[in-house]
Formats: sequence, structure tokens, C-alpha cells
Amino acid sequence: MPKRLLQCAASGLVIALIAISALYVRDMNRAYERVQDKSTVIASPYGDIEYVEGGSGPAVLLVHGSGGGFDQGELIARAVLGDEFRWIAPSRFGYLRSSFQEGATWDAQADAYAFLLDHLNIENVAVVAMSQGGPSALLFAVLHPERVSSLTLISCGVVASSAGLQAQANEKGEMLTTIFRYDPLYWLISRSFRKQLMILMGADDAVIAGLTSDQRILFDEFIDYMNPVSLRSSGAEFDNKALLPGKRIAAIMAPTLILHAADDTLQLFHNAEFAAATIPDSTLVRFAKGGHFLIGTEETTVRNSVRDHIHGRSGRSPSRIPDDEEARP
Repeated sequence: MPKRLLQCAASGLVIALIAISALYVRDMNRAYERVQDKSTVIASPYGDIEYVEGGSGPAVLLVHGSGGGFDQGELIARAVLGDEFRWIAPSRFGYLRSSFQEGATWDAQADAYAFLLDHLNIENVAVVAMSQGGPSALLFAVLHPERVSSLTLISCGVVASSAGLQAQANEKGEMLTTIFRYDPLYWLISRSFRKQLMILMGADDAVIAGLTSDQRILFDEFIDYMNPVSLRSSGAEFDNKALLPGKRIAAIMAPTLILHAADDTLQLFHNAEFAAATIPDSTLVRFAKGGHFLIGTEETTVRNSVRDHIHGRSGRSPSRIPDDEEARP
């Protein structure tokens, strides 16, 4: 009897492994197909630059966060911009088909944005950056001020800190960088430990519990669109190690909108406070809750705020941004 039980257990394990392997292969095939043949790649002094564009109207450069690529840019466009802007979403260095060259810097990434705009015959753009897309977007505004009509930072990294909470945030970044190296590992964690992955990505239990069905769908898309992570690993590694721009952002002249949640555990709120205190023409909109997934948890407010900022509309409706959530440096 014990021998028969062991045989049954072994057979069950084999069947389970076959089923899991088949599911993994199916999901990876879909992920690779999703990022193939949708983008354009151009050669540049900074290596290959991959991008997609869509919409019509005023031009907007979308700068994705860690684990992203042009496909995350598309998600940001859908969540934040809608159809009233022409948006350009590049893959940053080391993401998907954009090259990563030895000695890469945020400054070079900023110069690559300028090269891409030249290629597209676009003189200047509004810039919308999310998360670790912040450093290169900020330096684009520093190095190419004539190209930036406005700058929006959504939950962005800006400055290093020695605070205790920053050490915890850095640990999360390092864990994510490790997970991003391996397609099977990321796939398994995103499938079997999704809540834990969401917490690693800056959403606490309260944020996760409060997600509506639509918000959960968008969050799930952000997670699933990071597949295949192996095509993004060198970019994520760079993001986690490169120096943040810090005081250099004092040179930014573009009107800057900063949207950040106080309970963001991945890009801590001190980034927003520093940006607001350092960039001369800046407005900080503080959200008490929302975590790092602010474009989902506060999608309507974020969308309306970003659109108003790009269009240069003065003032903000109290119905959208309560007075106690807005601060000006």
C-alpha cells in the first residue's frame, strides 16, 4: 500500500508539473508576442531606441518606471491621458529592444529623448514620468529646457535619503531587481504570490484591500505587462543602482506638477517634498493614501490634474483636489 501511495503521489506531482509548465509556456508565448512587432526601433549614438506612439493633439513624452518598457507607457497613456494627446512612449535603456550600453547614465538617457524627438520632428513636449522614470525625465528638463513645455512626476524617485524607511524601500528595490532577472521566477511569484508582489511594488494591505474591480484590473495589467522580465532586467538593474539627480533639479524651469501618496513604500514621499522645495515653478499634490499605484487608486484625480497641467490651465477645482491635499513650496 505505501508503495502504491508513493506511485500515486509521484504521478500526481508529474501531472502538476506538466500542467504548470504548460501554463508557463502559454503565458510566456503570449508575453513575447505582445511586445513583438508593435514598436519602432531607431539607431542613435546612444544605441537602439524603441518607441511607440498614439493619439493626436499636443505631444506628450511618457517615461515608464522600473520593470516597464513601451508597453507600460501605453498603460500610462490609457490611464492618464486618454485620446486628446499625441503620446510617445519609449523603452528606456535596457528595456525590451532599447540598448543598454556600458557606462549608461541618466544624462545619456535624457539626450536620447532629445534624439528621438528630433527623429519625430517634434520641437517640444509635455513630459509625464512615473516612478523610476523620474530621474531621466527630470534631467531631460535640466539638459534640454527648450524641449519641455511642462513636467509631471507621478510617484517618482528624485533624491537619495539615509532615513530608516529608505533602507526598507531599497531592500524592496533590490528584491524586485533580483526577481526581474528570471522569467520563470517572476512568472511564478506573480501567479502564486501576487499580493506579496503588490506589497513589494509599494502598495500596503490597506491599499490592496481598497482597490475597486477596475483598479485591480489595471494593477494586474501593470504586473502582467512586466512579462517577459528577462528583456527588462538590465534596465531594472541600472534603475536600482544609478545615482538620483538630487539638487541638479533646481535648474528646471518648466512648470512641474508632483503627484505623490504619503503612504508610498517604494518611492517614499520625501522624494515629492524635495522636488517641490527644489524646483522653482512646482506644485505638489499630496494624497494621504494610494501607495505607489497612484494612477490606479486616484485615477480620475490624477488624469484631470495631468490634463489641466499640460494644457496650462491655472487653478484646480476643489472638487478634484481638496485644499488639505495640495501644498505649494
